[in-house]
This record gives sequence, C-alpha cells and structure tokens, in this order.
Amino acid sequence: MQKAARVVVVVFDGLRPDMVTPKLMPRLSAFGAQSSWFRDARSVFPSMTRVATTSIATGAMPRVHGIVGNAFYYPEALPEHAIDTSDFNDIARAEARLGRSLYDAPTFADALAKAGKQLSIVHTGSAGSALALNPRADIQSHWTFAMLGAQHTRTPEAVEEAVNCFGPLPERDLPRFAETAYAAEVFRHMVIKDQQPDVALIWFNEPDTSYHYKFIGAPETLAVMKAADEAFGRVLDTISAMPDAHDTAIIVASDHGQISSRGKFDMGKALTEAGHTARSSGDRTLEGAKIAITGGNMGEIRVLDGDMDRRDAMARWLMARDEVGMVFTPSDHSTRGAVEGTLPSSLLGVDHARQPELFYILRSDGSADLHGYPGIGLITGGVPVGGGMHGGLNRHELNTVLMLGGAASRTPLISHTPCGIIDIAPTILDLLGLAPLPSMEGSSLLRIDSADPGISEEFIASSGGFWQSLWRSKREGRFFLAHGERQ
Repeated sequence: MQKAARVVVVVFDGLRPDMVTPKLMPRLSAFGAQSSWFRDARSVFPSMTRVATTSIATGAMPRVHGIVGNAFYYPEALPEHAIDTSDFNDIARAEARLGRSLYDAPTFADALAKAGKQLSIVHTGSAGSALALNPRADIQSHWTFAMLGAQHTRTPEAVEEAVNCFGPLPERDLPRFAETAYAAEVFRHMVIKDQQPDVALIWFNEPDTSYHYKFIGAPETLAVMKAADEAFGRVLDTISAMPDAHDTAIIVASDHGQISSRGKFDMGKALTEAGHTARSSGDRTLEGAKIAITGGNMGEIRVLDGDMDRRDAMARWLMARDEVGMVFTPSDHSTRGAVEGTLPSSLLGVDHARQPELFYILRSDGSADLHGYPGIGLITGGVPVGGGMHGGLNRHELNTVLMLGGAASRTPLISHTPCGIIDIAPTILDLLGLAPLPSMEGSSLLRIDSADPGISEEFIASSGGFWQSLWRSKREGRFFLAHGERQ
C-alpha cells in the first residue's frame, strides 16, 4: 500500500548530528523536532562518501555492492592504478574492461524504473557520487543534474536545462555558498514544482567540504552550514506550497560524520622504509611497488604479488606502531582475523571479493578539537592538519543524521533503535508501496519497532601490547557499526 504521493530526500554530506542545533541549523533542527529522528543512525565502513552513497542507493553494505573505498585497487578492472570512484573516466575504463557495471547491486532507482516511477537528482558533489546514486539514469529516463557540469552526468541535458533557466553554473568557491544556493533553486523550481517526480533527491556537499578544509566548527564552516540550512528551509517552503504537501514524505540524512585531525603520519613512506615499497592511490602507476595503499585516516593495503608472508609481516608491523588504531584482515573465522591480533573484515560488512589483504585505521579518540567538538585523530594526508576527516570507526564518523518527516513521520519522534543509511532505500520504496529488492540488507524504517534499543555486541582482538575493540548494535538480525578503537 502506498503511503506517500511522493518522496523528497535531502542529504547533507558529512553533517554531524551533534551540530544540528537551533543555533547552528534552525530550520533543520525545527524539522527534526517535528519528525522521527533516529539519533543512533550509522554509516557503513569505510565511512567514505562514495562507499556510503552506494550503500544509500543499494540499501546494502560494501560486501554486497562492491565499492570498498573511495579509491581501491581492483586489477581485474584497472590494473594500472587504484580506481578513483569520484572520476568518471576511471569508472568508465573499469566498466569497459569488466564488460559490466562497477556496482554489484541494483539500486532503489532501478526498482523505481521497473515500477514506472520517476527519479530526479540534484547533486553538488563529484561525478562518481552522483553516478553511484543512479548508475543507469540515462537508460531509465531519469534525470540527474551534476553541479560539476554536463560531462559529469549520464543525463547531460539536465545540466543544459538548468543553465538555460538559471544561468551559468557558479564558480567553485570555498565554502560552497554559490553552489548550495544554485542547487536549491534548481531543485525547488525544476524538480519539485515542474517535474514533480515520484522521488526527488538533492545532495549538498556542505558541510563536508568545509569540515575538511576550513575545519569543523570554524566560522566559515558555521556560516556555510547556516546557508545550507536556509536552502533547506526554502525547499521545505516550496514543498509546503504544493497541493500534495500533506502526502509528501521527507527524508533528511547525512552519509557519514567527521572528526578533526591532530597530526599527520606518512604511511606510505613508513611502509617503504620498513621494506614494503608502497604506491598510494594518488600515484597513477604501480611501477616498482610491492604494495598499493590508500589513505586518509584509514586505508587499504594490497599485496601486489600475493605474498601472504608479506601481509602477515605488515600486519604485525602495523600493530606495533603507536599511530595505528585498528587492523583488519579477511578471514574464514567469524571473530578472528587471519593474523593474530587482527579482527576479520567480515565484522565490518566489507567482505567482498574486492576487499584488500589489510585494512588499517589510524588512531583517534573522543578528545575535543580546537573548537570543542569531540573526535580527533591522525591522518595520512589529503587535508591540512586540523581539518576534518572520515573513513574510520570513530563514533563521530559513523553517527549520521537520519530523519523522517511529513508523510513519513512516525512515533516516537526520538528513536535510539539501531539503524543506518542502508535503511534509506527500503524506506523510499516502502513509502511508494514497492517491495525492497532481494539484495537490500536494510529494512523500511516504517516497519521497525522504533522503541527497540537493540542488542550491543563487542569483538576484541589482541597481540602482545596491541588490543583493539569493535562495538556493533543489532536489530532484527542486522548489524550497525557503533564504533571501534585501540585500547
């Protein structure tokens, strides 16, 4: 049975729930007070944008959809270097070699298309992020506007139509004030008013970008958060003026949180000095390398020649480093990694055929940053020290915004039941009277007991002086990552 005439989804990239306050984001805060707010909602691991985006689209973890990092080495698809999932060209080359989609699971967009329903997306982030939400938009007669331009979407006509209506795309600035305002106008007028699709989705890339480069809690970041909040308010006002406003469901979400960085550790250099010549995802060649690595505040390590003795030696080396917080390896055992002291990657939901030999996470904790926000740790680079980062298992990286409003709102208004971004796609489909896809691991938030506190579980591994713990919450057989840390 259909529960809404249409669904509007608003995503604030990287938004931390503890920053949704009446002072910082009054419109969103007021919306949350009148909606079902899932305060313990969680991202997936790695808690990175393209991984999380694909999980939002597919309703599944990386073990199902196969996007195991923002960048990852997948020699069957791209043997020369790691695939940068933000890059249209990398994805196109990988898919040409594979002869199929890089994404191993269908999306809610596929289910909508099969049911004859329309999806329109306004996206301000990377081409890869927009693509992950609806990889087949062109052949399904859907509509995806990409702020980066017509060459960054499979429906370039969407950008051309927007430019005809609202003028040239804004110049990229930091913070992204102009892009936020432009996207909101495209969404309000072209999508909500004119197209009136069954599902309308807008993705703001703030505050994520400013968290990274202007720092969490900095005046510039708070200013662009307010601008994004005002844009959200204008979207709400437009919805309220529509004839079917009372039958419109509104979902507000973020894909992950962020923590601040306190220092830099050059993982590639340190591994190379330890005898494991490394090439990073920023290198467009693997020539001369023994291993391929990615970075941020966590990353993967691939053993290029398949030497498991090298893997074991690197795992022990990682656990002996004070800079390293957690280490995971693939394993047939449910609670022990392949190397003593490591935890199995299956506990993270990332046990896909594309997973690497090692995942590492740099150390972080709940200490306050220079602006007083909890959560701070080391990075390998990518942003200036002090800037925000995400990808790991700190609770402030994993905790996401998740609200159901309008025709989607349920009681109680505040829920602490375990849930997460994998529940968004099944909820969208349920609101429109459609069944979840068999590959979806999440479930509709309309059908759960939102007063259920769930079950907490802890997994521990140690070797010598290294001791790590991972906490998960469970609901109806589904698990959600709470946090992980080195003791």
